[in-house]
Amino acid sequence: MIIKGNKEVINAWTFYDWANSVYPLVITTAIFPMFYEAVTTTELAGGNTSDLVQFWGFELKNTVLYSYVNALAFLIVSALSPLLSGIADYSDNKKRFLQFFCYLGAISCAALYFFDVNHLEWSMLPVLLASVGFWGSLVFYNAYLPEIAEAKQHDKVSAKGYALGYIGSSILLIINLVLIMGFDMPVKYSFLSVALWWIGFSQITYRYLPNNVYREKPKGYKFTKGWRELQKVWKQLKHLTVLKRYLASFFVYSMGVQTVMLMATLFAAKEVNWGTDGAKTGLIVSVLIIQFIAIGGAYFFSWLSKQWGNIRAIALSLLIWVGICVGAYFIYTPMEFYIIAAIVGFVMGGVQSLSRSTYSKILPETTDHASFFSFYDVLEKLGIVIGAFSYGLIEEISGSMRNSIFALLLFFVIGLFFLLFVPKHEAIRPKWAKYK
Repeated sequence: MIIKGNKEVINAWTFYDWANSVYPLVITTAIFPMFYEAVTTTELAGGNTSDLVQFWGFELKNTVLYSYVNALAFLIVSALSPLLSGIADYSDNKKRFLQFFCYLGAISCAALYFFDVNHLEWSMLPVLLASVGFWGSLVFYNAYLPEIAEAKQHDKVSAKGYALGYIGSSILLIINLVLIMGFDMPVKYSFLSVALWWIGFSQITYRYLPNNVYREKPKGYKFTKGWRELQKVWKQLKHLTVLKRYLASFFVYSMGVQTVMLMATLFAAKEVNWGTDGAKTGLIVSVLIIQFIAIGGAYFFSWLSKQWGNIRAIALSLLIWVGICVGAYFIYTPMEFYIIAAIVGFVMGGVQSLSRSTYSKILPETTDHASFFSFYDVLEKLGIVIGAFSYGLIEEISGSMRNSIFALLLFFVIGLFFLLFVPKHEAIRPKWAKYK
Protein backbone atom coordinates (compact mmCIF):
# COMPACT_ATOMS: atom_id res chain seq x y z
CA MET A 1 0.00 0.00 0.00
CA ILE A 2 1.06 3.61 -0.55
CA ILE A 3 1.02 6.32 2.09
CA LYS A 4 -1.67 8.91 1.42
CA GLY A 5 -0.32 12.41 1.01
CA ASN A 6 2.95 11.41 -0.67
CA LYS A 7 3.93 14.55 -2.59
CA GLU A 8 5.79 12.71 -5.33
CA VAL A 9 2.78 10.51 -6.10
CA ILE A 10 0.31 13.41 -5.88
CA ASN A 11 2.42 15.54 -8.23
CA ALA A 12 2.64 12.65 -10.69
CA TRP A 13 -1.13 12.19 -10.53
CA THR A 14 -1.86 15.89 -11.15
CA PHE A 15 0.56 15.85 -14.08
CA TYR A 16 -1.82 13.65 -16.05
CA ASP A 17 -4.08 16.71 -16.20
CA TRP A 18 -1.14 18.55 -17.79
CA ALA A 19 -0.78 15.70 -20.30
CA ASN A 20 -4.40 15.04 -21.30
CA SER A 21 -5.93 18.54 -21.15
CA VAL A 22 -4.51 19.33 -24.57
CA TYR A 23 -7.28 17.13 -25.99
CA PRO A 24 -10.27 19.12 -24.66
CA LEU A 25 -8.59 22.44 -25.49
CA VAL A 26 -6.95 21.87 -28.89
CA ILE A 27 -9.24 19.14 -30.24
CA THR A 28 -12.69 19.81 -28.79
CA THR A 29 -12.54 23.55 -28.07
CA ALA A 30 -10.08 25.53 -30.18
CA ILE A 31 -8.33 24.32 -33.33
CA PHE A 32 -10.22 21.24 -34.49
CA PRO A 33 -13.76 22.76 -34.29
CA MET A 34 -12.63 25.70 -36.46
CA PHE A 35 -10.86 23.33 -38.85
CA TYR A 36 -13.98 21.13 -38.96
CA GLU A 37 -16.26 24.14 -39.52
CA ALA A 38 -14.04 25.36 -42.36
CA VAL A 39 -13.66 22.07 -44.25
CA THR A 40 -17.33 21.09 -43.92
CA THR A 41 -18.67 24.45 -45.10
CA THR A 42 -19.00 24.80 -48.87
CA GLU A 43 -19.06 27.95 -50.99
CA LEU A 44 -22.19 28.52 -53.09
CA ALA A 45 -22.90 30.78 -56.02
CA GLY A 46 -23.43 34.42 -55.14
CA GLY A 47 -21.06 34.36 -52.17
CA ASN A 48 -23.34 32.24 -50.01
CA THR A 49 -22.24 29.22 -48.00
CA SER A 50 -23.80 25.91 -46.97
CA ASP A 51 -23.16 24.03 -43.72
CA LEU A 52 -24.96 20.87 -44.87
CA VAL A 53 -23.00 17.62 -45.15
CA GLN A 54 -23.72 14.11 -46.39
CA PHE A 55 -23.25 11.33 -43.86
CA TRP A 56 -24.17 7.74 -44.72
CA GLY A 57 -26.83 9.01 -47.13
CA PHE A 58 -28.32 11.56 -44.71
CA GLU A 59 -28.09 15.32 -45.14
CA LEU A 60 -27.66 17.33 -41.93
CA LYS A 61 -25.87 20.38 -40.56
CA ASN A 62 -22.17 20.01 -39.82
CA THR A 63 -22.58 21.11 -36.19
CA VAL A 64 -25.52 18.74 -35.70
CA LEU A 65 -23.36 15.84 -36.94
CA TYR A 66 -20.57 16.92 -34.59
CA SER A 67 -23.01 16.93 -31.65
CA TYR A 68 -24.34 13.48 -32.50
CA VAL A 69 -20.88 11.88 -32.93
CA ASN A 70 -19.77 13.22 -29.55
CA ALA A 71 -23.00 12.03 -27.97
CA LEU A 72 -22.33 8.52 -29.34
CA ALA A 73 -18.80 8.58 -27.90
CA PHE A 74 -20.11 9.39 -24.44
CA LEU A 75 -22.71 6.66 -24.78
CA ILE A 76 -19.97 4.12 -25.55
CA VAL A 77 -17.93 5.21 -22.51
CA SER A 78 -21.05 5.03 -20.36
CA ALA A 79 -21.61 1.44 -21.44
CA LEU A 80 -17.99 0.29 -21.07
CA SER A 81 -16.67 2.06 -17.99
CA PRO A 82 -18.81 0.41 -15.27
CA LEU A 83 -17.80 -3.09 -16.32
CA LEU A 84 -14.15 -2.20 -16.92
CA SER A 85 -13.94 -0.34 -13.61
CA GLY A 86 -15.33 -3.39 -11.82
CA ILE A 87 -12.59 -5.50 -13.39
CA ALA A 88 -10.00 -2.84 -12.53
CA ASP A 89 -11.10 -2.81 -8.88
CA TYR A 90 -11.13 -6.59 -8.67
CA SER A 91 -7.63 -6.89 -10.14
CA ASP A 92 -6.47 -3.50 -8.74
CA ASN A 93 -5.16 -2.73 -12.20
CA LYS A 94 -6.33 0.83 -12.74
CA LYS A 95 -3.07 2.09 -14.22
CA ARG A 96 -3.20 -0.40 -17.11
CA PHE A 97 -6.74 0.69 -18.01
CA LEU A 98 -5.68 4.34 -17.70
CA GLN A 99 -2.82 3.71 -20.12
CA PHE A 100 -5.00 1.86 -22.64
CA PHE A 101 -7.57 4.65 -22.93
CA CYS A 102 -4.83 7.29 -22.92
CA TYR A 103 -3.09 5.68 -25.90
CA LEU A 104 -6.41 5.09 -27.70
CA GLY A 105 -7.26 8.78 -27.38
CA ALA A 106 -3.82 10.05 -28.34
CA ILE A 107 -3.45 7.79 -31.38
CA SER A 108 -6.94 8.82 -32.53
CA CYS A 109 -5.91 12.47 -32.29
CA ALA A 110 -2.93 11.69 -34.52
CA ALA A 111 -5.33 9.98 -36.97
CA LEU A 112 -7.19 13.30 -37.37
CA TYR A 113 -4.23 14.33 -39.54
CA PHE A 114 -5.88 12.26 -42.28
CA PHE A 115 -9.32 13.93 -41.90
CA ASP A 116 -10.95 14.13 -45.33
CA VAL A 117 -14.33 15.76 -45.85
CA ASN A 118 -14.84 13.61 -48.96
CA HIS A 119 -14.76 10.52 -46.75
CA LEU A 120 -16.63 11.98 -43.80
CA GLU A 121 -18.00 8.66 -42.58
CA TRP A 122 -14.47 7.35 -41.89
CA SER A 123 -13.05 10.72 -40.91
CA MET A 124 -15.46 11.05 -38.00
CA LEU A 125 -14.24 7.71 -36.57
CA PRO A 126 -11.08 9.15 -34.96
CA VAL A 127 -13.24 12.00 -33.61
CA LEU A 128 -15.36 9.33 -31.92
CA LEU A 129 -12.43 7.22 -30.65
CA ALA A 130 -10.43 10.21 -29.37
CA SER A 131 -13.39 11.16 -27.22
CA VAL A 132 -13.79 7.57 -25.98
CA GLY A 133 -10.10 7.47 -25.10
CA PHE A 134 -10.05 10.76 -23.23
CA TRP A 135 -13.21 10.24 -21.20
CA GLY A 136 -12.51 6.56 -20.64
CA SER A 137 -9.12 7.35 -19.10
CA LEU A 138 -10.68 9.81 -16.66
CA VAL A 139 -12.72 7.04 -15.02
CA PHE A 140 -9.53 5.40 -13.77
CA TYR A 141 -7.58 8.63 -13.28
CA ASN A 142 -10.20 10.18 -11.01
CA ALA A 143 -10.46 6.95 -9.00
CA TYR A 144 -6.90 7.46 -7.74
CA LEU A 145 -7.76 10.69 -5.87
CA PRO A 146 -9.17 9.09 -2.67
CA GLU A 147 -6.30 6.56 -2.70
CA ILE A 148 -3.38 8.99 -2.86
CA ALA A 149 -4.67 11.96 -0.81
CA GLU A 150 -6.44 12.53 2.51
CA ALA A 151 -9.99 13.88 2.36
CA LYS A 152 -8.84 17.29 3.61
CA GLN A 153 -6.46 17.49 0.62
CA HIS A 154 -8.97 16.56 -2.08
CA ASP A 155 -10.18 20.07 -2.96
CA LYS A 156 -6.65 21.47 -3.22
CA VAL A 157 -5.21 18.47 -5.09
CA SER A 158 -8.13 18.42 -7.54
CA ALA A 159 -7.74 22.17 -8.12
CA LYS A 160 -3.99 21.73 -8.71
CA GLY A 161 -4.69 19.06 -11.33
CA TYR A 162 -7.11 21.26 -13.24
CA ALA A 163 -4.79 24.28 -12.94
CA LEU A 164 -1.88 22.31 -14.42
CA GLY A 165 -4.20 21.15 -17.19
CA TYR A 166 -5.21 24.70 -18.06
CA ILE A 167 -1.58 25.87 -18.08
CA GLY A 168 -0.14 22.95 -20.06
CA SER A 169 -2.86 22.91 -22.69
CA SER A 170 -2.60 26.69 -23.14
CA ILE A 171 1.15 26.38 -23.75
CA LEU A 172 0.65 23.81 -26.52
CA LEU A 173 -2.20 25.84 -28.03
CA ILE A 174 -0.05 28.96 -28.16
CA ILE A 175 2.85 27.01 -29.72
CA ASN A 176 0.52 25.66 -32.40
CA LEU A 177 -1.00 29.07 -33.08
CA VAL A 178 2.44 30.66 -33.49
CA LEU A 179 3.43 27.93 -35.95
CA ILE A 180 0.13 28.07 -37.85
CA MET A 181 -0.24 31.86 -38.05
CA GLY A 182 3.41 32.87 -38.08
CA PHE A 183 5.06 30.08 -40.04
CA ASP A 184 2.15 28.73 -42.13
CA MET A 185 2.26 25.29 -40.53
CA PRO A 186 -0.62 23.12 -41.82
CA VAL A 187 -3.37 22.93 -39.19
CA LYS A 188 -3.34 19.13 -39.27
CA TYR A 189 0.13 19.05 -37.67
CA SER A 190 -1.42 20.42 -34.48
CA PHE A 191 -3.39 17.17 -34.12
CA LEU A 192 -0.11 15.24 -34.19
CA SER A 193 1.31 17.55 -31.52
CA VAL A 194 -1.61 16.69 -29.21
CA ALA A 195 -0.87 12.98 -29.56
CA LEU A 196 2.84 13.44 -28.82
CA TRP A 197 2.20 15.76 -25.85
CA TRP A 198 -0.47 13.51 -24.35
CA ILE A 199 1.58 10.30 -24.62
CA GLY A 200 4.89 11.94 -23.74
CA PHE A 201 3.94 13.76 -20.54
CA SER A 202 1.69 10.94 -19.31
CA GLN A 203 4.84 8.86 -18.84
CA ILE A 204 5.65 10.99 -15.78
CA THR A 205 2.35 9.90 -14.27
CA TYR A 206 2.89 6.24 -15.12
CA ARG A 207 6.40 6.26 -13.65
CA TYR A 208 5.29 7.22 -10.13
CA LEU A 209 1.62 6.24 -9.94
CA PRO A 210 1.19 2.82 -8.28
CA ASN A 211 -0.68 0.09 -10.12
CA ASN A 212 -1.66 -2.32 -7.38
CA VAL A 213 -2.42 -0.03 -4.44
CA TYR A 214 -4.05 -2.68 -2.25
CA ARG A 215 -1.82 -5.56 -3.38
CA GLU A 216 -4.78 -7.57 -4.63
CA LYS A 217 -4.25 -11.06 -6.06
CA PRO A 218 -7.20 -11.73 -8.37
CA LYS A 219 -8.49 -15.24 -8.78
CA GLY A 220 -11.00 -16.57 -11.28
CA TYR A 221 -12.49 -15.03 -14.41
CA LYS A 222 -12.04 -11.24 -14.34
CA PHE A 223 -15.13 -10.50 -16.44
CA THR A 224 -17.47 -12.29 -14.01
CA LYS A 225 -15.69 -10.95 -10.95
CA GLY A 226 -15.75 -7.44 -12.39
CA TRP A 227 -19.49 -7.63 -12.87
CA ARG A 228 -19.94 -8.82 -9.28
CA GLU A 229 -17.75 -5.96 -8.08
CA LEU A 230 -20.07 -3.55 -9.84
CA GLN A 231 -23.16 -5.16 -8.32
CA LYS A 232 -21.63 -4.87 -4.87
CA VAL A 233 -21.02 -1.14 -5.32
CA TRP A 234 -24.55 -0.64 -6.68
CA LYS A 235 -26.03 -2.24 -3.56
CA GLN A 236 -23.93 0.03 -1.36
CA LEU A 237 -24.88 3.10 -3.35
CA LYS A 238 -28.60 2.55 -2.79
CA HIS A 239 -28.13 3.09 0.95
CA LEU A 240 -25.86 6.15 0.75
CA THR A 241 -28.29 9.08 0.74
CA VAL A 242 -25.69 11.86 0.53
CA LEU A 243 -23.97 10.20 -2.41
CA LYS A 244 -27.23 9.47 -4.25
CA ARG A 245 -28.58 12.99 -3.97
CA TYR A 246 -25.28 14.57 -4.90
CA LEU A 247 -25.02 12.34 -7.97
CA ALA A 248 -28.58 13.30 -8.99
CA SER A 249 -27.63 16.97 -8.94
CA PHE A 250 -24.29 16.36 -10.65
CA PHE A 251 -25.99 14.34 -13.37
CA VAL A 252 -28.20 17.26 -14.36
CA TYR A 253 -25.88 20.23 -14.01
CA SER A 254 -23.01 18.43 -15.78
CA MET A 255 -25.29 18.23 -18.84
CA GLY A 256 -24.99 22.00 -19.02
CA VAL A 257 -21.30 22.37 -18.08
CA GLN A 258 -19.95 19.79 -20.51
CA THR A 259 -22.23 20.84 -23.38
CA VAL A 260 -21.05 24.44 -23.02
CA MET A 261 -17.43 23.27 -23.21
CA LEU A 262 -18.20 21.08 -26.20
CA MET A 263 -20.22 23.52 -28.29
CA ALA A 264 -19.10 27.01 -27.20
CA THR A 265 -16.62 27.50 -30.05
CA LEU A 266 -19.09 26.43 -32.73
CA PHE A 267 -21.77 28.64 -31.13
CA ALA A 268 -19.47 31.66 -31.24
CA ALA A 269 -18.46 30.95 -34.84
CA LYS A 270 -22.08 30.89 -35.98
CA GLU A 271 -23.90 33.30 -33.68
CA VAL A 272 -21.41 36.13 -32.98
CA ASN A 273 -20.83 38.89 -35.54
CA TRP A 274 -17.04 39.00 -35.76
CA GLY A 275 -17.00 41.61 -38.53
CA THR A 276 -13.92 42.13 -40.70
CA ASP A 277 -11.52 40.87 -38.01
CA GLY A 278 -12.71 37.33 -38.60
CA ALA A 279 -13.86 34.67 -36.18
CA LYS A 280 -10.61 32.72 -35.85
CA THR A 281 -8.63 35.37 -33.98
CA GLY A 282 -11.56 36.26 -31.77
CA LEU A 283 -12.27 32.65 -30.87
CA ILE A 284 -8.66 31.98 -29.97
CA VAL A 285 -8.58 35.06 -27.75
CA SER A 286 -11.75 33.94 -25.98
CA VAL A 287 -10.41 30.40 -25.49
CA LEU A 288 -7.21 31.70 -23.90
CA ILE A 289 -9.24 34.03 -21.68
CA ILE A 290 -11.23 31.03 -20.46
CA GLN A 291 -8.11 28.93 -19.86
CA PHE A 292 -6.13 31.43 -17.80
CA ILE A 293 -9.06 32.68 -15.75
CA ALA A 294 -10.06 29.06 -15.05
CA ILE A 295 -6.76 28.60 -13.17
CA GLY A 296 -7.75 31.27 -10.67
CA GLY A 297 -11.32 29.97 -10.60
CA ALA A 298 -10.21 26.47 -9.61
CA TYR A 299 -8.16 27.76 -6.68
CA PHE A 300 -10.79 30.33 -5.65
CA PHE A 301 -13.55 27.75 -5.37
CA SER A 302 -11.17 25.40 -3.55
CA TRP A 303 -10.65 28.18 -0.99
CA LEU A 304 -14.36 29.03 -0.93
CA SER A 305 -15.28 25.40 -0.22
CA LYS A 306 -13.33 25.64 3.05
CA GLN A 307 -15.19 28.79 4.04
CA TRP A 308 -18.70 27.89 2.87
CA GLY A 309 -18.57 24.13 2.42
CA ASN A 310 -18.52 22.27 -0.89
CA ILE A 311 -22.26 22.27 -1.55
CA ARG A 312 -22.71 26.01 -1.08
CA ALA A 313 -19.64 26.72 -3.21
CA ILE A 314 -21.00 24.55 -6.04
CA ALA A 315 -24.43 26.18 -5.65
CA LEU A 316 -22.87 29.61 -6.16
CA SER A 317 -21.15 28.41 -9.34
CA LEU A 318 -24.47 27.08 -10.67
CA LEU A 319 -26.17 30.43 -10.01
CA ILE A 320 -23.43 32.08 -12.05
CA TRP A 321 -23.94 29.48 -14.81
CA VAL A 322 -27.64 30.41 -14.92
CA GLY A 323 -26.65 34.05 -15.41
CA ILE A 324 -24.21 33.03 -18.16
CA CYS A 325 -26.97 31.23 -20.08
CA VAL A 326 -29.30 34.21 -19.85
CA GLY A 327 -26.55 36.55 -20.99
CA ALA A 328 -25.37 34.26 -23.80
CA TYR A 329 -28.77 34.36 -25.48
CA PHE A 330 -28.42 38.12 -25.98
CA ILE A 331 -24.78 38.37 -27.09
CA TYR A 332 -24.00 39.38 -30.66
CA THR A 333 -20.70 41.27 -30.53
CA PRO A 334 -17.14 40.04 -29.87
CA MET A 335 -16.77 42.19 -26.73
CA GLU A 336 -19.94 40.69 -25.25
CA PHE A 337 -18.61 37.22 -25.99
CA TYR A 338 -15.26 38.01 -24.35
CA ILE A 339 -17.05 39.08 -21.17
CA ILE A 340 -19.12 35.89 -21.13
CA ALA A 341 -15.97 33.84 -21.84
CA ALA A 342 -14.21 35.37 -18.84
CA ILE A 343 -17.10 34.48 -16.54
CA VAL A 344 -17.29 30.96 -18.03
CA GLY A 345 -13.59 30.47 -17.33
CA PHE A 346 -13.99 31.53 -13.71
CA VAL A 347 -16.81 29.10 -12.91
CA MET A 348 -15.64 26.33 -15.24
CA GLY A 349 -12.44 25.76 -13.27
CA GLY A 350 -14.36 25.89 -10.00
CA VAL A 351 -17.25 23.58 -10.79
CA GLN A 352 -15.09 20.93 -12.49
CA SER A 353 -12.55 20.80 -9.68
CA LEU A 354 -15.10 20.89 -6.85
CA SER A 355 -17.39 18.31 -8.46
CA ARG A 356 -14.58 15.75 -8.52
CA SER A 357 -13.23 16.49 -5.04
CA THR A 358 -16.67 16.64 -3.42
CA TYR A 359 -17.54 13.21 -4.73
CA SER A 360 -14.24 11.74 -3.55
CA LYS A 361 -14.73 13.22 -0.07
CA ILE A 362 -18.17 11.67 0.48
CA LEU A 363 -17.26 8.17 -0.68
CA PRO A 364 -17.53 5.48 2.01
CA GLU A 365 -14.47 3.60 3.26
CA THR A 366 -13.80 1.24 0.34
CA THR A 367 -11.19 -0.23 -1.98
CA ASP A 368 -13.61 -0.10 -4.94
CA HIS A 369 -12.77 3.44 -6.00
CA ALA A 370 -12.80 2.76 -9.75
CA SER A 371 -16.27 1.21 -9.50
CA PHE A 372 -17.60 4.12 -7.45
CA PHE A 373 -16.06 6.64 -9.80
CA SER A 374 -17.52 4.77 -12.76
CA PHE A 375 -20.98 5.79 -11.54
CA TYR A 376 -19.77 9.38 -11.31
CA ASP A 377 -18.32 9.22 -14.82
CA VAL A 378 -21.26 7.31 -16.31
CA LEU A 379 -23.68 9.95 -15.03
CA GLU A 380 -21.43 12.67 -16.43
CA LYS A 381 -21.23 10.96 -19.82
CA LEU A 382 -24.95 10.21 -20.00
CA GLY A 383 -25.51 13.83 -19.07
CA ILE A 384 -23.33 14.91 -21.97
CA VAL A 385 -25.21 12.54 -24.29
CA ILE A 386 -28.49 14.16 -23.30
CA GLY A 387 -26.98 17.66 -23.36
CA ALA A 388 -25.21 17.35 -26.72
CA PHE A 389 -28.14 15.54 -28.33
CA SER A 390 -30.64 18.11 -27.00
CA TYR A 391 -28.41 20.94 -28.19
CA GLY A 392 -28.11 19.48 -31.68
CA LEU A 393 -31.79 18.52 -31.89
CA ILE A 394 -33.03 22.00 -30.88
CA GLU A 395 -30.73 23.57 -33.47
CA GLU A 396 -31.95 21.14 -36.13
CA ILE A 397 -35.61 21.86 -35.34
CA SER A 398 -35.36 25.62 -34.79
CA GLY A 399 -32.54 26.38 -37.21
CA SER A 400 -30.51 28.31 -34.59
CA MET A 401 -27.94 27.31 -31.99
CA ARG A 402 -29.07 30.28 -29.91
CA ASN A 403 -32.35 28.53 -29.04
CA SER A 404 -30.39 25.56 -27.65
CA ILE A 405 -29.31 27.77 -24.73
CA PHE A 406 -32.74 27.26 -23.15
CA ALA A 407 -31.93 23.58 -22.64
CA LEU A 408 -28.66 24.45 -20.89
CA LEU A 409 -30.44 26.97 -18.67
CA LEU A 410 -32.92 24.31 -17.61
CA PHE A 411 -30.11 21.86 -16.75
CA PHE A 412 -28.44 24.35 -14.40
CA VAL A 413 -31.68 25.33 -12.68
CA ILE A 414 -32.74 21.71 -12.06
CA GLY A 415 -29.22 20.75 -10.94
CA LEU A 416 -29.21 23.62 -8.44
CA PHE A 417 -32.63 22.55 -7.14
CA PHE A 418 -31.44 18.97 -6.54
CA LEU A 419 -28.26 20.24 -4.87
CA LEU A 420 -30.31 21.97 -2.18
CA PHE A 421 -31.53 18.56 -0.95
CA VAL A 422 -28.08 17.02 -0.38
CA PRO A 423 -27.89 16.18 3.37
CA LYS A 424 -25.09 17.57 5.54
CA HIS A 425 -21.87 15.58 5.54
CA GLU A 426 -18.86 16.19 7.76
CA ALA A 427 -16.31 15.98 4.94
CA ILE A 428 -17.91 18.76 2.86
CA ARG A 429 -19.02 21.18 5.59
CA PRO A 430 -17.36 24.62 5.99
CA LYS A 431 -14.34 24.75 8.31
CA TRP A 432 -16.18 26.78 10.95
CA ALA A 433 -18.92 24.12 11.29
CA LYS A 434 -16.72 21.89 13.43
CA TYR A 435 -16.57 24.56 16.12
CA LYS A 436 -20.34 24.68 16.57
